[in-house]
Amino acid sequence: MDRINVLWVDDEVELLKPHFLFLKERGYDTVPCTNGQDALDLINNQYFDVVLLDENMPGLSGLETLQEIKNSKPQLPVVMITKNEAEQIMEEAIGSKISDYLIKPVNPNQILLSLKKILNQKHLIAEQTSLNYQKEFTKLSQSLGTLKTYTDWVSHYKKLLFWELELESLDDPTMLEIFESQKKESNALFAKFIQQQYVEWIQGNEGPVLSHQLFKQKVLPELKQHQPTLLLLIDNLRFDQWNVIKSELLDAYKLEKESEYFSILPTATQYARNAFFAGLTPLQIQEKYPHWWRFDHEEGGKNLNEEAFLKTQCDRLGMNRPFSYHKITQLNQSQKLIKNLSNHVHEGLTVVVYNFVDMISHAKTELEMIKELSPDNKGYRSLTLSWFKNSPLKKLIAKAAELNFQLVLTTDHGTINVEQPSAVISDKEASVNLRYKTGRSLTFDSKEVLSFSDPKSIALPSTTLNSSYIFAKESVYFVYKNNYNHFAKLYQNTFQHGGVSLEEMIVPFIVLSPR
Repeated sequence: MDRINVLWVDDEVELLKPHFLFLKERGYDTVPCTNGQDALDLINNQYFDVVLLDENMPGLSGLETLQEIKNSKPQLPVVMITKNEAEQIMEEAIGSKISDYLIKPVNPNQILLSLKKILNQKHLIAEQTSLNYQKEFTKLSQSLGTLKTYTDWVSHYKKLLFWELELESLDDPTMLEIFESQKKESNALFAKFIQQQYVEWIQGNEGPVLSHQLFKQKVLPELKQHQPTLLLLIDNLRFDQWNVIKSELLDAYKLEKESEYFSILPTATQYARNAFFAGLTPLQIQEKYPHWWRFDHEEGGKNLNEEAFLKTQCDRLGMNRPFSYHKITQLNQSQKLIKNLSNHVHEGLTVVVYNFVDMISHAKTELEMIKELSPDNKGYRSLTLSWFKNSPLKKLIAKAAELNFQLVLTTDHGTINVEQPSAVISDKEASVNLRYKTGRSLTFDSKEVLSFSDPKSIALPSTTLNSSYIFAKESVYFVYKNNYNHFAKLYQNTFQHGGVSLEEMIVPFIVLSPR
């Protein structure tokens, strides 16, 4: 093990010799220093891994020395040691980004613990994380055969998400590779579960809350009589993405409920989001409002009537408080809504559809730079977090908190990183989505899809008399046989939606209250 260099700055440093001997036996070489100015000179001319700094010294005080250290070596860890327990001193030290804060008298083990925490924390956490996952791996694998209900699957998926975020911080990719194989196995069995259960669910039998039931069963009960509610639907927001942006909301909001619902099939905006706003299945929408429904092969926007759908649902449910609907696809629309949000405090419900995450997933298909920034799930989460931290959406949420809006946050479906191309043959009017197809005469590999020859059985409209639907399982994506190699390469390792996976179907429903 390499020796670790410690600078200990204390005007009574001669009393610390027993501490120096204790640390030396454990691999730490300590350089003593009696004042702040000499400490700064040493730091500028010599390498140190960490500084132990007394707060109360003649000449330059500990806090003054700390500030100078941070000005010249901002990444150098500093541990403040003091007799003074005044809260103001602690706050100043913490505000100056110290690594730890110890109260005198300190014993050698206290110092050793602090140094290990600062210098070895990443290694120790990685080691323990790997050990913990190795224990959990067997439990997760064994539990796969016991998952019988949708609540079992939700619990299993959330455990997978926890371990994915834990393991991705490790430098050693071995554990993450093992995890990825475990997640693939989970998605394969989840597809079988959906094949067994979905028809029953969509036909109204006992099951999870689905897209068309979400407003009635989960949104409406949250509306407060004397408080406005901001319903924020972020397109394509997966549970893991919610987990990484969550902390960015908690300055302005308190987390009240963190739950989920299941997106309907296809897990695509045209179907899932229209179903949410209408409170109806796609088949019911097409039958009840044929002038508002567009089939996949028809020209024109497929989600142009969301506000009208929402109005019909509110009327049907007797929700007679005023509401407004806003779709944000451009920067100026966000800025305008932030400026005018105070005009909406009288409403029972202010609905905002925000499309940026959807744009990220599409941009990854089209732009090489985005492919480089988000080559995998970790990169995709990181890109989402970077966007959110600097986005007008975060400002909109902060403004909503100022105006005492309750916040209900959800999405229409998730996405999955696709890896395995699958050849499909269809007629010219078949849909072009990479994760589902609908049309006549579909030819496909039955091992890689969920297929339904009767669209009505899953509450979907038929494009023609003999049309059917197929949905990609796991990380499969559909490619036509014409120019197969070109398109297989173009879309490989991009984020798509429309099919059957944990990532696409189990999505967040969150309730927050202003602080």
